[in-house]
Amino acid sequence: MTEENKYKIIFIGAEQFAVPTLGKLIDRGYQTPLIITQPDRPASRKKKIVFSPLKQFALKQGLKISQPEKIAVAADEIKKINPDLIIVASYGQLIPQKIIELPRFKAINIHPSLLPKYRGPSPIQTAILNGDKKTGDTLMLMDEKLDHGPIIGQKEILIGQDDDYPALEKKLARLSADFAVKTLPAYLDGKIKPKPQDESGAAYTEILTRQDGKIDWSESAEKIRRKIRAFRPWPGAWTELNGRRVKIIKAEAVKNRQPGAVKTGGGFLVLKEVQPAGKKIMSGEEFLRGYPAAALDR
Repeated sequence: MTEENKYKIIFIGAEQFAVPTLGKLIDRGYQTPLIITQPDRPASRKKKIVFSPLKQFALKQGLKISQPEKIAVAADEIKKINPDLIIVASYGQLIPQKIIELPRFKAINIHPSLLPKYRGPSPIQTAILNGDKKTGDTLMLMDEKLDHGPIIGQKEILIGQDDDYPALEKKLARLSADFAVKTLPAYLDGKIKPKPQDESGAAYTEILTRQDGKIDWSESAEKIRRKIRAFRPWPGAWTELNGRRVKIIKAEAVKNRQPGAVKTGGGFLVLKEVQPAGKKIMSGEEFLRGYPAAALDR
């Protein structure tokens, strides 16, 4: 038995961000007797039932899966397994203290920001939206408060000028997987003492709504472009034209007017890809053949 084999880890998560870390834990030989994820939900207008990305991966690995509506009801199931550690990544529910206290090494959360900055549900989008040059992953020992517990370790990454949400999430997911498996042995051996977060630097993010994606054309072209990158694919950056919603998929911010560029509160936005309601994604050039750029000016 390898050193890793002797540890039983219950993994809790849902979104794609969590998948690489679970994969790395399995590759390193950690026991993963239970995967807890969100219940299956209907998606899109057709109400087709969709499994979480973590469930899809766990099924391929032949792992045992639990999907409680509320994580608190899983306490007895977790207790029977007697795990050494719980790892949480991109799950979407607060873990109650009675569950955190069950494993001998408690519970670790992997959060895609440099805590205490950007606690909450949308740290990746917020970092892009605010024009940050860097972000990262934090491993923290959990408590009942939101992304509040002491820090085990952090790893930074630069944000590329063209990184949108899917691209940056993918980078952070790979980073967190590597960082977690490298850090775990030292934590489990008692060689890392978690450090309390600096509450003076705490900042919180919000759950995104469809309305958050509405473009305010009085803002600068660069700020609108950051919104387009941050809110892809959800909730999307959008505007209205003749009462119909038009999503802006990709765009470029420029200082001087160009053919087909949309005037903003600072500079111009060259549309690269757009999607009118009920239609497929098309090039900005194709879209503007039917509508003058001035029609989008506000």
